[in-house]
Amino acid sequence: MSGSTTTSTEIKSLDQFNSLLKEPKSAYVLHFWASWCHPCVQVDQLLEALLKQNSHISQILRIEAENFPEITDGYNVTAVPAVCTVKNGDLLKVVEGFDPQGIKKEVEALNAKQGGSEKPLNERLKELVQSKDIMLFMKGNPAEPRCGFSRQMVELLNKHFIDYGHFDILSDEEVRQGLKAYSNWPTYPQLYAKGELVGGLDVVRELDDEGELLGELGVEDVNEMCRKLVNSESVMLFMKGNPDQPRCGFSRQMVQLLREQGVENFGHFDILSDVRVRQGLKVFSNWPTYPQLYSNGELIGGLDVVKELIQDDEFKAEMGLE
Repeated sequence: MSGSTTTSTEIKSLDQFNSLLKEPKSAYVLHFWASWCHPCVQVDQLLEALLKQNSHISQILRIEAENFPEITDGYNVTAVPAVCTVKNGDLLKVVEGFDPQGIKKEVEALNAKQGGSEKPLNERLKELVQSKDIMLFMKGNPAEPRCGFSRQMVELLNKHFIDYGHFDILSDEEVRQGLKAYSNWPTYPQLYAKGELVGGLDVVRELDDEGELLGELGVEDVNEMCRKLVNSESVMLFMKGNPDQPRCGFSRQMVQLLREQGVENFGHFDILSDVRVRQGLKVFSNWPTYPQLYSNGELIGGLDVVKELIQDDEFKAEMGLE
């Protein structure tokens, strides 16, 4: 592999690399490669094509990863190929592996920053904190938190079955640093409600201990939600989809059985539309599956229970329909 094209430079020394990155108003794409890794050739070709379309980027700097561990470690590179975008010496993004869409996205983002067409940082941050009613800025994601504090925050929110958006601050150094100044809060995780900072883990934990968290987030207690829903109609069915368009076979069978028993007018709730109800109702009624049928606020049961009641000719009595 060689860096003979005019748009790329092969790094031969640490001094050369540091000198290039000190250039004012520079925007570089770093390609960490290895001679034994064939996908690196594909990344070379992709980057050459992308730079022809993104004229504000200075150059591609090709770095043989194993020869420059100081650079590789400094940019958190753990595998090749890896592509980093760097503006004015600051790392913006790292894309590891042969990920054409991911590389294209970050090269275009760097080009936009350098060309002055990117939204101002504060505008981006405002859009991010308002992108969901409740937003968590954390290390990693809820499925794979990458620090203990983020993990504890996720567990606390999940305890209340709260629906929230999330952003991995490790994926964007500009957001990571900018949000600290934007909200005058120096650490992560950070929790927001309707665009306003609630606080970090200690604040959220204290609010929860004092029974004030849900109110602060503008979220109704899930048990109260479930109580209201099961009592909203004399007969209530919690199902996947709706009676005209069931979204699972068990829900379809339940609707059919109700109609066969002459129960035409019943309330229904699509549990796929609200994760808090879907998870919370399982705990509220101590019943782990769906559909669930209620009469006058009391759980009758799931599909198997209803089938058994019909078979034993006890369904209408149990439902209070006689």
